[in-house]
Parts: sequence; structure tokens; C-alpha cells
Amino acid sequence: MRTPTRTRLRRACVSGAAAALLVVPTVAGSAYAAPAPPRSAATDPPPSPDAGTDFPRLTPAVAARLDAAVRGAMRKTGTPGVIVGLWAPGKGSYVRAFGVADEATRAPMDPGLLMRIGSETKTFTVTALLRLVDRGKAGLDDVIGRYVKGVPNGDRITLRELAGMRSGLFNYSEDDDFNRVLDTEPREPLAPQQLLDYSFAHPVQFAPGARFAYSNTNLILLGLVVEKITGRPLHDVIADDVLAPAGLHRTLFPTGAEFPDPHAHGYTEQSTPSGTTEGVVDATGWNPSWSWAAGAMISDLRDLRSWARTLATGALLTPATQAERLKTTPTGIPGAGYGLGIFDVQGWIGHNGSIPGYESLTVHLPQAGATLVVLLNTDVPHAGKEPTAFFGEALTAIATPAHVYPGHPPSVPKSG
Repeated sequence: MRTPTRTRLRRACVSGAAAALLVVPTVAGSAYAAPAPPRSAATDPPPSPDAGTDFPRLTPAVAARLDAAVRGAMRKTGTPGVIVGLWAPGKGSYVRAFGVADEATRAPMDPGLLMRIGSETKTFTVTALLRLVDRGKAGLDDVIGRYVKGVPNGDRITLRELAGMRSGLFNYSEDDDFNRVLDTEPREPLAPQQLLDYSFAHPVQFAPGARFAYSNTNLILLGLVVEKITGRPLHDVIADDVLAPAGLHRTLFPTGAEFPDPHAHGYTEQSTPSGTTEGVVDATGWNPSWSWAAGAMISDLRDLRSWARTLATGALLTPATQAERLKTTPTGIPGAGYGLGIFDVQGWIGHNGSIPGYESLTVHLPQAGATLVVLLNTDVPHAGKEPTAFFGEALTAIATPAHVYPGHPPSVPKSG
């Protein structure tokens, strides 16, 4: 039986998995309008000649429509709190927080709060790897067996196939034994090798490169590759070689369950070992080590705004490596392709994330120079779909009707 927890972090390319309804009260609340961040080269570039002309100026009237769309998505999904940011050069900005950050105290959500970002971590891990590629320390077509021993098909699977979700390796977060541990001991640490052991207990699903199948196992291996090449812990490499040059000061890779203040509380459904649901619980202090290079990181709205453009434009990479990154493979979802630790959905480039208690969506639309960031303090699906997908669809239907982020796509394959 698939438990709700079992789907965590496998829901990435705007997919849906276990159908479940959030039972905490819906909180529409009043919007908090944060002042626009100061303009900087990293976060608010000047308008470009090819900027999309169909992106509306973010006037009070448009903001009111966006407010209504967010509140509607909150009611539909039962989301306790949400932070939203939408920006485009020359068009203004829309920054809001709705609902509550803590259901116990009823503290309001705030745009400055830290949030867990789940699978958006993949964008940082793969960027760390690609910077090593640019330095000549690794090659995208190197086989994983060169760096990590004991990987099934390790003499055939390349780093490119791992980063592009085409390895064929079983997703450890779909393993029954793993999920029993995660459901019963969510605060206990899990080491990368333990995660690989869960995966490697299963046969490979297809030949390397044969098709797309989303698997957290791939990112655990890439994290180990980065450590092997650099001789440093992954969290240090990402801090020094990715976050620092990107100018991200409120983003971190925790080594355990630490969660700096101020942060929002996150809410998830917890399951019993038999697979029944115990109800919605506060997962704020759960240990994200089980997701490590695939999903353990923390960030905030301001940093993710900057990161969205850095990621989509390849500011930290050579043009040749960024071009390789953006070569996408069909995912089975109309309009959605997956590159190297990055997706392209209807022209929006970036990633989403899901981890117990939190979801995120950080995407950039190069045609308009626009950036969208959505942060939620729940990961409970609605109608079998990611909560962030409903927000993404509602917001882009107003802001970029020619590039609507799909809120109701078909699910990716079970292994994805």
C-alpha cells in the first residue's frame, strides 16, 4: 500500500501521487504586502529588448486578481499559509503572504520566513556538479562506477543520465522498508549509503538512457560524486561553490534537523506502519537527512527569486554547459521536459519541491524575464495533485496566459 509519506520528493515535474485531503481548517486570511526588495543586478535586471510584451503591468487591479486567485487556491487545497512572489522587468512586483505560519499560535505567514524547499535542492546539487565539469574535474559522460562502487549498471550509467533522471535506478523513496522507517522515526538521521541500500535492493527498471523516470537515488549518487571529487562535505561545497558566488545569504544545506529562525511551521499527513493515515501533524522538526542531496535545503523568497534567474540563465556556468543543462527529455507530461536537474514547463524553467510539511515552486520565464516563487507550509496533495501546481496554474493564467503552468497534468510513472 502506498502511504502519503512514501510519495515525498518523488512528486517533482508537476506530478501528482497519493490523493489526500488536508483536514486542517482553510485559512484565507488577509494578504501581507511586503515592500518591493531593493533593485540589484542579481534580483531585478533591467528590461531586455526581447522581454515578453503580454506580461501585464502589476497594477493594483492586477494584484487584486492575483490575490483572489491565491485565496481560491488556498480554499481548494486547504493550505494553511502561502508566500508568493511574482516579478518582471519594467512591470513591477507582486509579493504577498496569506494565512498562518503556525497553526498553534495563529502567527501570520510572512514573506521573510525561511522554508524547507525539498526537491529544489536538486538544482543546487547539480549546479555544484556542473561547476566541476566546467573546471575539468568531471565529465557528463563519465560513468558513475568511476566514483561510486557497487551501483547496479554502474559501468554504463553516466552522470548526465543521473542528472537527467534517465538512469533506470529504483527510487529509494518508493521502497516499503524505507517508508516504514520514515513513518515511524521521522526525526532520526539516515545516511546516504542507507538510502542507496534501499534502492539497490530492487532491480534496475530500464537500460540507462532509455527513458525518463524521476528518482531521488540519482541525486544521492551525484552528491557522493561531488564529495569524492572535492574531498569536502556536500553542504560545504554547495555553500562555498554555489551559494556564495550566487549571492544567496539566506539559503542553507542543513546537516541535521536544524531550522534557523524565523521559519514557518509545516504540516503533513503522517502514516502508521500499516499505511493508514494518523492525520495532519506538525513536521517542522523532522530530520530531512533522508533526502540529503535530493531535498534537504532551506531558503526564503528573496534568495529564491535571485536563484530562479541564476539557474535559468546559467550565470554560474559556461554557456556550453548551460546549453547541455537545458537539453530536455520528455517527461510524459504535455509541455514539460526535464534537463539536468531542471525542468522546462510551458517555458517556465526551474524546479519544484515537496518534503513533509512544505512545498515550493521556483521558476523563471526567459521570454518575459519573469520570475515566480511560491512557498507553502503543507505538502498534502489535493485531488492527487501537488498543492503548488494549483497556485502555479492560477497565477500564471493571469500573468502569462500564453505560458500557463499546468495545475492538472497526468501523473508521472510510478517510479518517477
